[in-house]
Amino acid sequence: MKTVYLDHNATTPIDAEVAEVMYQVHREGPVNPASPHAPGRHARKRLEDDRSRIAELLGADTSASGSARVLFTSGGTESNNLALFGLVMFGRTCSPPAGNLVVSSLEHPSVREVALHLQRLGMEVRWLPALASGEINAAAAAGLIDEQTRLVSVMSANNETGVVQPIDRLVEPCQRLKVPLHTDAVQAVGKVPVDFQRLGVASLSASAHKFHGPRGIGLLVLQKQLDFWPLMHGGQQQLGYRPGTESVALVAGMCRALEIAVEKMEQNTRKMARARDQLQSLLQTDHPEMVVNGSLADSRLPHTLNVSFPGLNRQALLMALDQQGVACSTGSACASGSSEPSPVLIAMGCPRPVVDGSLRISVGRQTTDAEVQFAAQIFRDVVSRLRRSSGQMAGIASRDSGPDPV
Repeated sequence: MKTVYLDHNATTPIDAEVAEVMYQVHREGPVNPASPHAPGRHARKRLEDDRSRIAELLGADTSASGSARVLFTSGGTESNNLALFGLVMFGRTCSPPAGNLVVSSLEHPSVREVALHLQRLGMEVRWLPALASGEINAAAAAGLIDEQTRLVSVMSANNETGVVQPIDRLVEPCQRLKVPLHTDAVQAVGKVPVDFQRLGVASLSASAHKFHGPRGIGLLVLQKQLDFWPLMHGGQQQLGYRPGTESVALVAGMCRALEIAVEKMEQNTRKMARARDQLQSLLQTDHPEMVVNGSLADSRLPHTLNVSFPGLNRQALLMALDQQGVACSTGSACASGSSEPSPVLIAMGCPRPVVDGSLRISVGRQTTDAEVQFAAQIFRDVVSRLRRSSGQMAGIASRDSGPDPV
């Protein structure tokens, strides 16, 4: 059966050129960059060259006189955990951290759950509210950030709605109060321009498999002057901030994937936005009752579309679409096993029927016009069938709830 993949926010297919680069690294033989012999030194040079290139592509100066460093991690979840725990818990024991943490109510589970864990430990967590547009309420930040704030964390672009967040409006109050600002840029990197220095943030996370790189590798960009506490201990790799043998092949793959994404960003952005907008238009024509979540925002990622079919169940929609060859999601892949409603849409103040009937669709740079047309047809058939079914069930329930016959 033909399958149209519309879940690129969950993961993207690895680029063939990226896979070839990784294969070449593996063919070179043992590559432990911590080893002092010639093969180890060769691996170390490749690793550091790629680290410098990645930093350059992200606008981070990691030179000897620069202000940034790049740590390699296993992916976006580890990068976010490393940033939040590392910056909040610096120099502390397991006792509740002093001060407060300001986190947006729109965050990915890898940030939100860390904040909730710190809250359970006794730390004060202040939740930055969201607007109906899907953007953070940046005006409310002034009343939440103070001298006792240890960290502010706001994502660059939302993983469910694609809404690009006004990070620039948080930089001034954070810098004035000397509060580190972390941004989860996992969905933004490789899709829209990201420049660490211009953003003015203290730390930034990314994950290679979101821009056609390998799974199992991510990064955290940090300002050098930050006080930072590692989560793991046991080695001196990466200055001890993230010990463990680095995978030269994974780093090489991420580097090449990021190069391709940046080099071809303009044309890929146009292509993905065209496919996203075409699908949105077709769905709105076929389903006038459909709600597009995040469409009121000033800017969305070019490939992300969050839609709701009020009155239908999102899990039933997802399964019916999957059976007909359309792969999408109900929200974050990291929470896909949960039946809980989307915290993002709830934070936006969406009515419960909108939340319950929501799906996330994310096209890719390989999505074709024919696939968009096919997906629209499948949506048309599935939504119509489920509406008929729900109407029949409502009729049965209405009859069953009537007065007992005399």
